[in-house]
Amino acid sequence: MAQAVNQQSRDISEVPAVELINTVSVHLMSAAAVKLGLADDPHADELKDLDEARKLITSLAGLITAAAPEVGATHAAPLRDGLRSLQLAFREESSVPDAPGKGPGEKWTGPVN
Repeated sequence: MAQAVNQQSRDISEVPAVELINTVSVHLMSAAAVKLGLADDPHADELKDLDEARKLITSLAGLITAAAPEVGATHAAPLRDGLRSLQLAFREESSVPDAPGKGPGEKWTGPVN
């Protein structure tokens, strides 16, 4: 068991930070899309959970905002675009709209419209 943990530590040490940040961001984006009911699945509506989507989008916004200066514009721009798309999709899906600046992640990104 200890040998497996040591191997995983060595493997992850070889992955650049920007790659890890992008991977985590994509996983958060995918999960948020599913929770918004946007999955390419005939039962996508059954998977919808806006409370969970809000948490994922807010976490994603915090990660992207914090990481952007470190990873540079080339990597941050597509992440910001994906985040904005999710924030707009959340607004469309929500039956009770959030006030401007109060939507998921808007604490970090500012109002999205």
